[in-house]
Order: sequence, then structure tokens, then C-alpha cells
Amino acid sequence: MTEPARPGDKTDPNPATDGAELGRAGERPEPTMLEQMGGVSGLVYSSVPIVVFVLANSFFGLTVGIWSAVGSAALITIVRLVRRESLQPAISGLFGVGIGAFIAYRTGSAKGFFLFGIWASLVYCGVFVLSVVVRWPLAGVIWNFLNGTGTAWRRDKPSRLGYDVATLALAAVFGARFVVQRWLYEADYTGWLAFAKIAMGWPLYGLALLVVVWAVRRSDKRLKEIEEARVAEEADVEARLRLKYGQPPQEA
Repeated sequence: MTEPARPGDKTDPNPATDGAELGRAGERPEPTMLEQMGGVSGLVYSSVPIVVFVLANSFFGLTVGIWSAVGSAALITIVRLVRRESLQPAISGLFGVGIGAFIAYRTGSAKGFFLFGIWASLVYCGVFVLSVVVRWPLAGVIWNFLNGTGTAWRRDKPSRLGYDVATLALAAVFGARFVVQRWLYEADYTGWLAFAKIAMGWPLYGLALLVVVWAVRRSDKRLKEIEEARVAEEADVEARLRLKYGQPPQEA
């Protein structure tokens, strides 16, 4: 038998509720957009191999520049691993540097280091534009897939329009990268090409992400309003049916 509660004892009328509250309190907050990109350190690290390549190539030649860039990218990956930071930005950077270094080695030209990124920008631009044309804007597809929120946003025209705008903003970033960097590549301005790659990298990408954030918040607000209206309508219909068919018996 359980002992009855004495006056002044703290009771737990709903343990399940308290457990749920504790569970919610223990949840980690969603990472910010900057944290998803690797934080401030990730933005800095992404620029290091490019700077190292240009400097090493200028003073010691192409071969030293290539190995210095690859070595710095590998070192950054090790540092992030030791510090238990997100490895995704570092691995992506190492992969990109490796491809750029291979192309530079094969072409025998320092500007070849940037060739893969230039043409990749054109491909990304085309894919983003195409996704808008087929009415599956990638900004909305990627965001809602990663957050597991389904495709309800596509059935709401204003939400889809917002994601169209965000997707086109990303396409504009990649298109601008291709146009500017391709021109610098053809003009053999390797130093300025490195500067443009850094300046038109995360800083420009961050501006486009602001448009994505706007689209996400706009869509979330609209979908929440639609859901609340649906719930209210269902509750109203249920209340009317209860009033019509489920009236309690009259008291004598």
C-alpha cells in the first residue's frame, strides 16, 4: 500500500506531462544558419587553402602551391576533427581543393585551380533555375526535406512563390560567380580570381540565405494560419453536429 500524502508534500498530478516537459527542456535548439555552414571558423577555413595556394604559387611555383593548398585543407580537416567540430564543411572544402589542385596540375596553369568552381557555379545556376520552371523550387524542397515538414508548402501558392524568389536569388549568386570568375580566368588574372572566389563565396551566399530565411518564415506563418483555420472549421462543424444530433435530454 502506498502511504497517503501528508500536508505540505509536493504531489505530481501528471507525471507524463512533467516528463514531456523535461524532454522538451533537454532538447538541443536548432542550429542557426551560420552554425550549419560551420560557424565563423568554417567561413575563415574555407578561404585559407585559396590564400595559401596563391601565395605559395607566387613565391615557389605551381607544384608547391598545389601541395600547400591540399596540405592546408587536410590540416583544417584534422583540426576540426580534433576539436570535434562539424566535419562537413571541411570535407567539402578538401574535396573541392583536391579537384582544383588536380586540374591545375593537369593544365600546368595556376588558374586551373579555379576552373572546377567556375563551371560548377554555372551548373548550380542552371539547376536552380530549372527547379523553378518545373515548379519544384530547390530552396523549398531542400529546406522542407531537411526539416521533415513534407510538401504542404507546394499546395500554397504564396509559399511556393516565396521559395521561387529564394531559389532565384541563389541562382543569381551562382550566375554572378560564373560570369565574373570566368572573365577573370580568361584574362589570366589569377590573383583577382582568388579574391573574387573568396568575396563571392560565403559573403555573397549569406545574402542569398537571407532571402531563403524570409521565404521560410513567410511560408511557415502562412501554413500555420491555414492549419489553425482548418482546425477551427472542424471544431465549428463538430459543435454544430453535436448541437443538432447530440443534445442532452431535458431535465424533468
